[in-house]
Amino acid sequence: MSVYLITGAAGFIGSKVAELLLSDEHEVLGIDNMNHAYDVRLKKWRLERLLQNKSFRFYEMDIADKKKIEDFFKENDKIDAIINLAARAGVRQSVENPWVYFDTNVTGTLNLLEMCRNYGIKKFVLASSSSVYGKSSSMPYKEDTPTDEPLSPYASSKKSAETLCYTYHYLYNIDITVFRYFTVYGPAGRPDMSLFRFVQWIMEERPIVVFGDGKQSRDFTYIDDIARGTVLGLKSLGYKIINLGSDKPVVLMDAIKLIEKFTGKKAEIKYLPRHPADVPATWADISRASELLAWRPETRFEDGVRKLVDWYKENRRWAKDIETNV
Repeated sequence: MSVYLITGAAGFIGSKVAELLLSDEHEVLGIDNMNHAYDVRLKKWRLERLLQNKSFRFYEMDIADKKKIEDFFKENDKIDAIINLAARAGVRQSVENPWVYFDTNVTGTLNLLEMCRNYGIKKFVLASSSSVYGKSSSMPYKEDTPTDEPLSPYASSKKSAETLCYTYHYLYNIDITVFRYFTVYGPAGRPDMSLFRFVQWIMEERPIVVFGDGKQSRDFTYIDDIARGTVLGLKSLGYKIINLGSDKPVVLMDAIKLIEKFTGKKAEIKYLPRHPADVPATWADISRASELLAWRPETRFEDGVRKLVDWYKENRRWAKDIETNV
């Protein structure tokens, strides 16, 4: 049995990764600052499920707080690997408040890498994002695609965290896997993401907001596939950046039609101008994940959307009140 530290443990990806590791009878220490970047009721719902397992311990703190992180590691010095899934996410919000993105995504990552160095922790996993690819015309995105022109502070902060990871790998021989996640969706997902919003708005017969003409495409990737790939990344790889995506981009309007099918309701669409920080398309080349991790996504988009709609219906009593403001 190994001991894993998961930051962002109450988050969408963090909670699912914790669930997988706990099911394999590992011990999981979870850190999350329970911030209000989005409706905290979702974080509490995920966390309550994890706390039912006696092998899970939770600590509420901010990874950007160097003193508290140092104190935590003084008390918990037998950690086999760190999976850093704590992040301020979201492209448009980062344009409004870039400072908090760099606090968490860069300073927080630096604090954790320092703990790896100080306590001899030899494995570190970082959650990065497909946003680092910017509007590169070369698709599908391969890991060696240039990422020097990020379009948002969020993307810049993730790129910065990636380069910090390489530096610590080079200087201190820390084994580091960096995952670039592509548009993760599924039950209990982030309410600032399009699919959660669309399900809620259509179910509650509210107009849905589409930025641009709806022809943009996204490489939607189901949460269970993302979590499984993340756990596989705990193997020794040296320093590797790996895409986790579906390799099957979906046009936004087609996603809306699927939600209409599973909710049995027609969407009323309100179009707004495309945000300059939004990219028109994402598409992951996942050959590296296949070669290094024997990983491929297993959940069809249609099945994943149905599971998201089913979850919403089961939890509609409170999920209908989740804040999904534009």
